[in-house]
Amino acid sequence: MRVLIQRVTSASLTINNKVHSSIANGMVVLIGIEEADNLEDVEWISSKLVQLRIFNDSDGVMNLSIKDINGNLLLISQFTLHATTKKGNRPSYIKAAKPITAIPIYQATIECIEKKLGKSISTGVFGADMQVSLTNDGPVSIWIDSKNKE
Repeated sequence: MRVLIQRVTSASLTINNKVHSSIANGMVVLIGIEEADNLEDVEWISSKLVQLRIFNDSDGVMNLSIKDINGNLLLISQFTLHATTKKGNRPSYIKAAKPITAIPIYQATIECIEKKLGKSISTGVFGADMQVSLTNDGPVSIWIDSKNKE
């Protein structure tokens, strides 16, 4: 499982010209699920997201987690995080999980994050054509892979 985390001051997700989700201060998390992912990956990624200290404390040091600041989280499925560009110029997405595998893992991740965060999160719609607008704060963008544990 791969995630790209962006610390944001605001973000919105639009589907068919209608705002589906929006958040204020928090993080937008793009999540790519591969066939080998399981509930262990869900648990590890969810814990890392909730505990990751990327928000500024009163001294301006990134020392607070999303839970510490009672921030918001927008989780968006994005299979292109598993793009392979080694051969040719057209990305291959062969490592990305098929919907039959990815959808239950995506749903389990939503539930796990909500439990750890102690509140509901905002989401996209799996497989939908979505437009995401955000204001990256910092900018801060962090890439995490559950298979490499980094």
